[in-house]
Amino acid sequence: MQMKIHPGRASGCVTAPPSKSMAHRLLICAGMCQGKSVIHGISGSADVLATLDCLRALGAECQRDGDTVTVLGRDMRSASPEGILSCNESGSTLRFMIPIALLSGRNVMFCGSQSLMQRPMDVYRMLCEEKGLVYLQDGQSVFVQGPLRAGEYAVVGNISSQFISGLLFALPMVEGDSTIRISPPIESRPYINLTIDALRTFGVEVIWQDEHTLFVRGGQSYRATETEVEGDYSNAAFLDALGLFGGEVVVRGLREDSIQGDRVYRRYFEMLCKGTPTIHIGDCPDLGPILFAVAAAKNGGIFNGTRRLRIKESDRAEAMAEELRRFGTSLTVYEDTVVVYPADFHAPDAPLQGHNDHRIVLSLAVLLTLTGGSIRGAEAVTQSYPEFFDTIRALGIRAEESDGEAVE
Repeated sequence: MQMKIHPGRASGCVTAPPSKSMAHRLLICAGMCQGKSVIHGISGSADVLATLDCLRALGAECQRDGDTVTVLGRDMRSASPEGILSCNESGSTLRFMIPIALLSGRNVMFCGSQSLMQRPMDVYRMLCEEKGLVYLQDGQSVFVQGPLRAGEYAVVGNISSQFISGLLFALPMVEGDSTIRISPPIESRPYINLTIDALRTFGVEVIWQDEHTLFVRGGQSYRATETEVEGDYSNAAFLDALGLFGGEVVVRGLREDSIQGDRVYRRYFEMLCKGTPTIHIGDCPDLGPILFAVAAAKNGGIFNGTRRLRIKESDRAEAMAEELRRFGTSLTVYEDTVVVYPADFHAPDAPLQGHNDHRIVLSLAVLLTLTGGSIRGAEAVTQSYPEFFDTIRALGIRAEESDGEAVE
């Protein structure tokens, strides 16, 4: 799908979409309960639906009614998967579900998009080799066989926190206590804490034994509950960014006491509007694309901790560099740093590409409200925020599909 966006100033109040990060976590916890849980505020994003599909394949019963999902979980230690577990484009789903699949001694195969199946998963491969478990990846699928056992797990800290979270979901179910030792620096610590918070909601305790060690008591049981997904600071950043360019947008539905790491976007936006700051985004890599976009339209910026942007849905640093150059902006991508130079910002000289990445499309769409232009592959927003274009239309932005007819 190609989306044409006309220049305009967004104005109005909008409710933040529910947090995709928390939706994954709460659904997985519910799937681990031997009882019925009810979770409100589940969006129809493709990534969240992939997690639901995997839980169903492992034997959990999941029913959607609007934005509410009722889950009748099961003991994943005795799960007998029905067919292949499809993760589609969702890296979160794959990384979260692999340790859960390892709880039983049965063969489990995962599949997904070509780009997902080719993402590096060395953390799990090495852990499985160390613990005598089966892990095979051939670029088209991932095959694992447990059973997962208690023990000491050592991982490096400069990886996706989703590998650590996957272990945190599974290890409380095994007999015996476990520790996860994380070598510094730990990136995305806030996301680990989100997982611990979700576990606590379902009666499972994990504690930081020290700054770099997680202690997981074994033999725990998940307790069924009813809960609600909080608003998503990560996607709210795209809406709030519309207000930086002459618009007046109020984003409601965000918890002020949230522990989401991406809540720092407001402070970073202020810094980018006032000058040319140096910002470390190792704890909030998902903000990278929108921060680069704001820097391009404002005063530039230096962004450290960008290494992990290479292993997202796209190589986000290179993808944003390629697209922002069409606006006249100069970017330099280093090993762990991205520099956005102030330049003669103007309307793009050709249609933009979405790189099959929702955060790239969302960031470019925000910029096009300044200049006008088109994005090819705009359907990628369905990965996390399928209502995005409807939302900005409600705020007064004119967006049309490629045939030129406005979508109401």
